[in-house]
Amino acid sequence: MKYLLLMFLMSPMMLFAQYRSLVSPVSEKIRQRMVKGDSWREGCPVHYRDLRYLQMTYRDFKGKEHIGEMIVHKEVAVEVMEIFRQLYEAGYPVRRMRLVSDFGGSDWQSIEADNTSAFNCRKATGSRKWSKHAYGKAIDLNPIENPYISRNGHIAHKKSLQFWKRVHKNHTPADRAVLLKHDNAVKIFRSYGWKWGGEWHRVKDYQHFSK
Repeated sequence: MKYLLLMFLMSPMMLFAQYRSLVSPVSEKIRQRMVKGDSWREGCPVHYRDLRYLQMTYRDFKGKEHIGEMIVHKEVAVEVMEIFRQLYEAGYPVRRMRLVSDFGGSDWQSIEADNTSAFNCRKATGSRKWSKHAYGKAIDLNPIENPYISRNGHIAHKKSLQFWKRVHKNHTPADRAVLLKHDNAVKIFRSYGWKWGGEWHRVKDYQHFSK
């Protein structure tokens, strides 16, 4: 009896202190969030019915458990949940995981918040073509620690300047979030056939994985 009482008194965070994930169609409530938050609209290359809403457990930079939100294409939904299960079990930290609609559909604001995200109906950086994000088949992972670096070496986000040099310096959560070619996190994505922007030739987009 005391054991059962203790279980009920435990915080929600303690109760899901292991990986949990859930995939569901984009509900009317989520669709309205996306429209209001300017991440989806009529004319986007993928209809919202072909997208899936994911909820996944992650550990933040303080080691605390959270349930994150992400929207991806239905074709990659299951493998994305498996990728993040492996990242979770490997101890890879994620600063936060919220829908881009919470940032008004602004890629800039999402990056400034160091937000890990996927679907966003927008054009590719410096292009008139749709981004892979507009198809729900790209993920930006810890974008402050893994910045986009232009061909002339420029980084737009000031908080990312300290991560221009791509090395592991210590074992802090921010340092462990840095993605390098031979890191386990990169290998996990690669094992599912995802391409990494850190291996692009003209520019480097260390946060970016696409299928």
